[in-house]
Formats: sequence, C-alpha cells, structure tokens
Amino acid sequence: MTISKYIGETTEYDKKLSLEERKPRSWLKSVSAFANGKGGILFFGVADNDALVGLTDVRTVSEKISEMIKTRMDPIPQTDLEIHEEDGKQFIMLRISSGVETPYYYIGDGNRAAYIRVGNESIPAGAIELKRLVLRGSNKTYDSLPTCYPYEKYAFTKLRSVYRQRTGKELTEADFISFGLMDDDGMLTNAGALLADEAPVRHSRIFCTRWNGLDKASGVIEALDDEEYSGSLITLLQDGERFVKNNTKKRWKKVSDGRIEMPDIPERAAFECIVNGLIHRDYLELGSEIHIDIFDDRMEIYSPGGMFDGSLVQNLDTDHVPSRRRNPVIADMFSRMNYMERRGSGFKKIKDDYHRAVNYRPELEPIFYSDAASFWVTLYNLNYSISVNSLKPEEAGRILEDEETVVSSWKNSCFKLEKQLFEKRVNELSLSGITKAKVMLLYEYLGENAFFSRADIMRITGITSSPAGELIKKMKKADLIEPVTRHGKGKFKFRV
Repeated sequence: MTISKYIGETTEYDKKLSLEERKPRSWLKSVSAFANGKGGILFFGVADNDALVGLTDVRTVSEKISEMIKTRMDPIPQTDLEIHEEDGKQFIMLRISSGVETPYYYIGDGNRAAYIRVGNESIPAGAIELKRLVLRGSNKTYDSLPTCYPYEKYAFTKLRSVYRQRTGKELTEADFISFGLMDDDGMLTNAGALLADEAPVRHSRIFCTRWNGLDKASGVIEALDDEEYSGSLITLLQDGERFVKNNTKKRWKKVSDGRIEMPDIPERAAFECIVNGLIHRDYLELGSEIHIDIFDDRMEIYSPGGMFDGSLVQNLDTDHVPSRRRNPVIADMFSRMNYMERRGSGFKKIKDDYHRAVNYRPELEPIFYSDAASFWVTLYNLNYSISVNSLKPEEAGRILEDEETVVSSWKNSCFKLEKQLFEKRVNELSLSGITKAKVMLLYEYLGENAFFSRADIMRITGITSSPAGELIKKMKKADLIEPVTRHGKGKFKFRV
C-alpha cells in the first residue's frame, strides 16, 4: 500500500518532512496525543502538502526517534517503527498504539505536558481532559468514584419504588454496595449521588424547550413551553419523557382490525435518546446539562461529552457501533431496571423505530453528530410535511389527531400546575429533606384523588411500618392529608 492511500484511509495521522532533533516537541506531542487517544501514525519524509520527499538516512533517523521516545515520554507508549520504500525514496512510518496507562506526557523544555488530538491537531490537555485520562489510566470511571456524601443522609424513595415496579424485587442496602452505588465505608459513589432523590450533583439537569417555529428566534413568542428539571436520574428520565409527550402530537389511522398510530416522533426513539443522554453524558463537564429542544419539524437532544472513545459518530456505521459506556455503573443500574439493554447499539434501535413508522421517508433518517465535547441527536417530525388535505380522500377522512393524546396532554398540564402548588406548600414546611422527598413521591405516584393507607405508603416508598406511621402523623400535622371514610379503616387522601 502506498503512503498516499495510508493517509487517505487513516483519520489519525500526522506528518513531518524531517526529524526535528532540536524541537522534539514538534512531533512528540503527536506521539503523546495518539497514545492518549485512539492511536495513530506519524509519517516522516512527507511534506505538509503531502508531497513524498523522503529521508536521506532512515537508519540513523530511526535510532534517534526511538531514543527520543524513551527519554522524552513518560510513560513510554507502545510504538512500531517501519521503514517504507516508495518511488525510490525511503520513509519512516511510526505507529503509536492507544495506551492503557494514560496520561502519556511529553517531558522537555522544563515542561511536562499531556496532549490530546482535536481534529488534525495535537493540543495540550486541559484540566477536564487530564482528569479523564487519569481515570482511564487508573482503570476507573467517574461514576464509580466515592464522594463525600454519606449514604445515610440521602433518600432513594424514587429509585427504590421504580426498581420494585420494574424488577419485582426490593433494593436493599447490600445492593447499593454490590451495584457500585456505595463503597464499603458507607459513602455514595458518584453514581449513587446521581440516583439520590435530591441529587447533590447540581449540574445533573435537563433543560426542555418547545420552540415556536423552526428555530430559536422565530418571532414574538419564541418558546411555547419550557422546563428545567433536576433531581435523581430516574426523575430526570420521567420528566424528560413527559415533556416530549406533552409537546408532540399523535395521529392515528383506522384499519380493518384496529388502528395505526402515527406519532410526530416515535416514542421509543425519543425515550432511547433521553436514556442514552443521561447514561453516557460526561459529568465532568461542569456548567453544562442535557438540552431537549422541540421545533415544529424536529426534536434536537444535546448531551455534554462526545463519543467515549474519541471517535466522531458521523464518521461511523451506526448500525455496528460497539457499546462502550462512559458511566458503566449507571448503565448497569438502568439495565437492571430494564430501561436499556446491556448489549447492542442504541443508534440502531433508534433508527429501526423510525424505519417501522408509517410516515418514514429516507430524508427523515435520525441524525447523530458529535465532536470532542458534545453529542447531538436530531429526530425529525414524521407528520410535519404531511397534511390531511394532501392525502387521498379516503385517507383524509380516517386520519385524525389522537383525541386521547390531547386530553392526556391537558390533564398532564393541570397536574403539573397542581404539583407545583403542592410542592410549594411542602417546601414551606419545617420538615427534613428526606421527609419532603417521600411526601412528593407519594403525591406524584397517587395524585390528589387516590385513597391510600399505611400499607400503600410502605409499598411506594420502600419504608417499614413504623416509619410509615410516623410519616402519616407528620403529614396530618402539616395538614397535607385528610382521613377518608366509607372506604375502609385507615384511609387517607391528599388535601388540596
């Protein structure tokens, strides 16, 4: 194979006309960046314009390259040096493997610096990038690291309730240790902190906006609806999913044996994108959060952090992308609750959901895009360019906006307002944060009209009989609940 074909087929490469002995950083920074990334090839004897100039003394140059790597790199990366002949000229191909002992530093000029690859440049790693490399080199992940938050100070009523609903099992304290949510000293890991009811990781949030039109500045009324959600990852998932459902519509078409649903955006695809955003986002990126932006013709979901291995998703075959997880503890927990599969490509599932949709066309294929620090998914509205008037007469009479969805959206909007008012009342009370979290969990689960007993509280919150009785006393004293007669002894409902 010729060098020109190597360059044409290799995305991670650099080239030098000659070996700069007095400026070793000029090429060793690429060695550092390739070792800290996915690996790459460094060509010697190739000009910046890709002209094949060649080297005059490849043996001597090879020895100097090897020596400089040994003396100027720490640790020493795995390399393979090959002498290549082409058109009567000689070149050196230096292959650098992706390292497992990151970060790989260049040492010289009184400095010690690690480099990373951004596009076709090798640049010094910043503070966050350096943290990522240190974690990778120590075979650790952000979500597995212990925090300063003691397990006993935080409630997990939402996690316990959902875990019970989806698995039929109770989540015990021992499970917190075995699942990697808490260490042996009783301190939460970052994964545990992110799953707590009042998650102390403040930048774990979702910003949701339904824009008016096709962009973010379309007229007098720019946003039709917007919400900012925080709390447990489970809460974020449910709130994000609810926002999408409330701000998209669903058509349906009658057929002989029932009806075919035609949602603006396939629900499973939207759900998969939100799940992936929560699981795979880079939580080292402070001051950033997941964004869900819904426009008339599409929905865009942004997540902090690019592909975990540094690749660009737009350059990959998304049907065959291996599953690599930036936060394996969180991913494992979501898998246990059947929110995602342990294996398989989420990209393919999202695309398959679109391909099965009634109004799918190739131009509406989901788009995945990433760079070094960000990830975007664009899901197109399948019904945007299809009007009832453009359909055949026999079809136009059978395609309607789903009345159930409209009613459900109205009910959800009413419940949202009621919840906000109730939550305001709860927050004004002199109760502990854990008690407030349990009260809100019960309210979200039951609503204002359902009747409940001590046994229901135990089932929903995961607490035992005595604490459930104490919670009832506190809610009665705060005038949050009232007894209900004629429906059995010990029944209550929330007071509105």
